[in-house]
Amino acid sequence: MKAVLDHIGIAVEDIDKALAFYKDALGLEVEAPEEVPTERVRARSVPVGGPVLELLEATAPDSAIATYISKRGPGIHHVTLRVEDLRAALAQLRDRGVRLVNSEPRPGAGGSLVAFIHPSAAQGVLVELKQRADSEVRLDVKRLTFGDLQLTVLHDGPFRLDGGAMFGVVPRPLWEKLAPPDERNRVQLAMRPLLVEASWGRMIVDCGAGDKMAAKQVDIYGLDRTCALDQALADAGLTPESIDFALATHLHFDHFGGATMVADGVLRPRFSRARYLIREAEWEDATHPHERNRASYLQEDFVPLQAMGVVDFFSGDSVIKPGVRVERTGGHTGQHQIVYIESGGQTGVFVVDLIPTTAHLQDSWVMGYDLFPMDTLAFKKRFIREAIEREYLIFFEHDPKVAAGYIREMNGKRFVEQVL
Repeated sequence: MKAVLDHIGIAVEDIDKALAFYKDALGLEVEAPEEVPTERVRARSVPVGGPVLELLEATAPDSAIATYISKRGPGIHHVTLRVEDLRAALAQLRDRGVRLVNSEPRPGAGGSLVAFIHPSAAQGVLVELKQRADSEVRLDVKRLTFGDLQLTVLHDGPFRLDGGAMFGVVPRPLWEKLAPPDERNRVQLAMRPLLVEASWGRMIVDCGAGDKMAAKQVDIYGLDRTCALDQALADAGLTPESIDFALATHLHFDHFGGATMVADGVLRPRFSRARYLIREAEWEDATHPHERNRASYLQEDFVPLQAMGVVDFFSGDSVIKPGVRVERTGGHTGQHQIVYIESGGQTGVFVVDLIPTTAHLQDSWVMGYDLFPMDTLAFKKRFIREAIEREYLIFFEHDPKVAAGYIREMNGKRFVEQVL
């Protein structure tokens, strides 16, 4: 069991009076209040860089916090350690004879799961174990009628990448509020291919990571294959054989690894009837990788497709099919492209790694993975202004909770009005 310090719980008689010290005197930021019915407390979190201070005020005279204060007065009530899998942690503690207050997880603040270890097992300290709600990714399939097109947000399961790499030069105290990292500094992400259905057929844009990675890489990237792309297609009433076209935004493993699969020990196209549509210059870069991008371009993901005669190359910014066109952004890779979906006077944009999550709305929040970050910045500044003014519906490929929404701006601050 791996655990990291999440927060320190402080029992207070009156949160508003306590804030006179933490907020007014110390000048610390304080998050919005939250009531936790199961514990009968009101909580206010005070970020202090990494772990937070959690101020706890009783909402019932017989709550644990009220009882604690009546016996000992205000002060430190507990320390909270964060774990990835709370049920597994509790099972491990039970096997070792550790005395528990809660043998099963219960709801905590922010949708988390929590359980307490008895102070007698921890030298008089009440220890809380917590599993974050954000360890889960929304894996539902969402459909949307878009003019003459039918759009379906699919998924290929959750995965994790290093938080520092995801946010580049942005300091951790800023990004961790929006994308809390685990004990290995990884942030939770999703893989969300987009399905476009039209009179000309069915096109899947990107296809996730697939199932070919070795156990070591699965662990490094936190890949969870329990609910992946084939299941998502089934939930939409489809199969891989239902796909007519597979469009690659770029050939990184988390976007196009699912293009091939191993069947009977042989690499085969996952979509047996499909034509695979790939930008010619991206293919050139991907098949001639260098030290910086070799880990992301896995040759077995795409090279076999050419030998099987199922690849159609295109050059430059193109209309791929009626209502679907691509535009090169560069930046993330030299040929990275976004996909415009246009029908019935509406415009949707699959922004891929230009804006991988809703936490990347600010112009300068550019990934450390980007090979040409200044190209990303230049395109992103222009594009986001255009997206706000023209009300593009933005499809986020990697956000764990928000599949699509409109970028809005108010009083100089950007946010996403969620649609899916």
